Amino acid sequence: MADFTGPRDFLNFRSEVSYRTRYLHSANGQKFLRAVADSCKARLRNFSEGAEFWRAQVGHDWTSDADGRRISGPHPETRMRPWQDRAYEGRVNAKGIPCLYLATTREVAMSEVRPWIGSILSVARFSLGRDVTVVDCSKYHGLDAPDAELSDSEEVNEAVWAQIDYAFSRPVTRSDNTAEYAATQIIAEVFRAEGYDGVIYKSAFAPSGYNIALFDLDAALQTESYLFQVSTATFEFRELTLD
Repeated sequence: MADFTGPRDFLNFRSEVSYRTRYLHSANGQKFLRAVADSCKARLRNFSEGAEFWRAQVGHDWTSDADGRRISGPHPETRMRPWQDRAYEGRVNAKGIPCLYLATTREVAMSEVRPWIGSILSVARFSLGRDVTVVDCSKYHGLDAPDAELSDSEEVNEAVWAQIDYAFSRPVTRSDNTAEYAATQIIAEVFRAEGYDGVIYKSAFAPSGYNIALFDLDAALQTESYLFQVSTATFEFRELTLD
């Protein structure tokens, strides 16, 4: 079994694939990915067929009532699913390779699209059509930054996975440097190559919510849809100190 060499392994790998070489990895990068593949086996989480999740999209469709009047309605299922032949870049998927992003609650799903006050959201409930096994990247979320002097293999493992967990949950906007996604996209491809169905990670926008990304777009089926309008938004701020 391959082991991580130090608590900064993920940070070093992220720097490599973000700023130096994306597709051909160094010997250290390859060793890091082997350690990810081996150690993720202890982080598997199973969801049974029928488990329910949520997905939201900004906007709505139009439909007609019984009197023929034009009224707002949720997006159809074809719009609530990713397109098979195109996809924006995300923390789990590379551009053009879609995956199905879902959330454990509808509040998390709506928060994840970062809507503005007054906007209308189409929200859909999805149900798993089969059992799935995903890698849990929420286990060490919030763990303190790793100590560079750690030497115990289990402590190093926890420190590295804490960095990976945080990277999956960290919000990145389209105006940011999308190279920030490179490391998590590659790690997700490792999970996929190992035969797992996706990844679950902590939501940055809800204290008790989670996101789940499934590689198979047909692993979950839409069962219901709703319309919501954003009425309020709450922000909290903390001052950043300069070292």
